[in-house]
Amino acid sequence: MAKDFTTREDNYSQWYNELVIKAELADNSAVRGCMVIKPYGYAIWEKIQRVLDDMFKETGHQNAYFPLFIPKSFFSKEASHVEGFAKECAVVTHYRLKMSPDGKGVVVDPDAKLEEELIVRPTSETIIWDTYRTWIQSYRDLPILVNQWANVVRWEMRTRLFLRTTEFLWQEGHTAHATEAEAIEETEKMINVYAEFAEKWMAMPVLKGVKSPNERFAGAVETYCIEGLMQDGKALQAGTSHFLGQNFAKAFDVQFLSKENKLDYVWATSWGVSTRLMGALIMTHSDDHGLVLPPKLAPIQVVIIPIFRNEEQLAQISETASSIVKKLKALGISVKYDDRDTQKPGWKFNEYEFKGVPVRLAIGPRDLENGTVEVARRDTLEKAVYQITDIEHKINHLLESIQENLYQKAFDFREENTNTVDTWEEFVALLDGKGGFVSAHWDGTTETEQRIKDETKATIRLIPINGKLEEGKCIFTGKPSKQRVIFARSY
Repeated sequence: MAKDFTTREDNYSQWYNELVIKAELADNSAVRGCMVIKPYGYAIWEKIQRVLDDMFKETGHQNAYFPLFIPKSFFSKEASHVEGFAKECAVVTHYRLKMSPDGKGVVVDPDAKLEEELIVRPTSETIIWDTYRTWIQSYRDLPILVNQWANVVRWEMRTRLFLRTTEFLWQEGHTAHATEAEAIEETEKMINVYAEFAEKWMAMPVLKGVKSPNERFAGAVETYCIEGLMQDGKALQAGTSHFLGQNFAKAFDVQFLSKENKLDYVWATSWGVSTRLMGALIMTHSDDHGLVLPPKLAPIQVVIIPIFRNEEQLAQISETASSIVKKLKALGISVKYDDRDTQKPGWKFNEYEFKGVPVRLAIGPRDLENGTVEVARRDTLEKAVYQITDIEHKINHLLESIQENLYQKAFDFREENTNTVDTWEEFVALLDGKGGFVSAHWDGTTETEQRIKDETKATIRLIPINGKLEEGKCIFTGKPSKQRVIFARSY
């Protein structure tokens, strides 16, 4: 399957695009900038969704659903929010089509113009806070801890499968609180949930921090984020959690009667991750042989391939394989026995290697005689011969080892590609060389941040949470600075 497959060194962007398509994760759609997520890709997303959904519910959140269409006037109520999303909005202006006068196809009916245009959901703060106004009267109605799984549309000119598409899938949490402290606690709690998921399930080490004002979510008081480092030295924002203060409550007049019998505005948060996590997963672990998946998120954790010459051999192998499948499933391991006779074993080996299946077992007539099975692990491409006795526990241990190895490998890569600089020359040289995370002093002004971005295409990815204070000079202006921040070029 990996024939004519571009390597990362030759062309990283092309390697990524080819991998997504050849591994059957997604396809480009007939609708410009949109994607079709294929069953194998969607199976990975379902695993991501299932784990996160359980984590959300364990922290007291409930799922709900809000409309796809949002009245245009709602976006005018919070000034910074509308400014941040105005250029990305898809707008519905009419509600009906009619046959073209020449009889060739259909046209928009000019008599079916909406009284007020509708915005196709780019994010749901406005529609949700208009709804919360009817849900909240007193402190007894708080907190509201709601999440929704949905699709959103942000009109993009340059798209790339999973990383940046016009329509994408995500979850968005929207919570309402009686106090500022509760809302900040919620914001921090959820960024920690995202970090735990990224590291324990995706095997992707992340940095946690807050965004600079230039990079902050439109309408937020503070934006917390997690950032991963991809193999090409670029950063990828993998999740965000926003402390919204009382901005949206004031914009939509959401007030409550406190325990002290005083009227006050509600405090808010929102937080989300999207199918961009699929891109992060691919670029963190995959190699020139194809996709590499951490076992915890692999749709198929183990594949068993029989090697046979006749039906009699296949029947004998299938009996042994069936026993192994049963034992693995009893441990909660997802396993596939591929006994198709339409493809040769070598073709199957390549297929599952390219699709990133963590463990491959091969069983032939000689293995039956010796009571063994050949085991190949996808992360290192190493092969070994295991005794079939207690095979299920050996495989379970191997899967845990692969998960740990992928995290450690990604962690070591990040450490090797995180550097501290004190001069502009060092800063530019690193970005133009191996890239990665660059820790440097910044004078704290949006003007300097923008000038650095204009000259290098690097942005402040985050200001580290609980980062140590350290006197220094801004790498660009030489003005005083009290803390280093993390710069990188990014997706």
